[in-house]
Amino acid sequence: MKFMVSRRRLMLGACAASIATTLPALAQDSPAIHVLKDPNCGCCGAWVEVLQSEGFDVTVEASMGTLLTRYKLDNGVPQEMISCHTGRIEGYMIEGHVPVADIRRLLDERPDAVGLAVPGMPYGSPGMGPESEREAYDVFLIRRDGSTEVYGSYSAA
Repeated sequence: MKFMVSRRRLMLGACAASIATTLPALAQDSPAIHVLKDPNCGCCGAWVEVLQSEGFDVTVEASMGTLLTRYKLDNGVPQEMISCHTGRIEGYMIEGHVPVADIRRLLDERPDAVGLAVPGMPYGSPGMGPESEREAYDVFLIRRDGSTEVYGSYSAA
């Protein structure tokens, strides 16, 4: 029995091999984040859309009230850092309207921390109105001992 490879099969094989080698790189560029949010909150949905447009693989779970607050506190988010929605990405908590650049920096640097928070709902933060009208706000790094430090600052526009 003689095995023959046509040009078509050779080209298809080469294409398949090149696609297979790029898939892991594409997966690394699309980190998965699981978001808990009130199903009736429009700004939470807008933040999720920002994440999706930036290539994040986002799953959303409806949660509200005491149950959502308990989840935040049980996972190390201090009461003074609480905002409207919470994400979990690669072991880190992301509380509130944290910009994508800060999430990517966190994943690159991998500090020993609970995660990041933008307490409250500052106007002009991702999902909270136009950035061109942004009020000044800080992104905080939440340490494992509950202390916080400024991780990034955004001036008023």
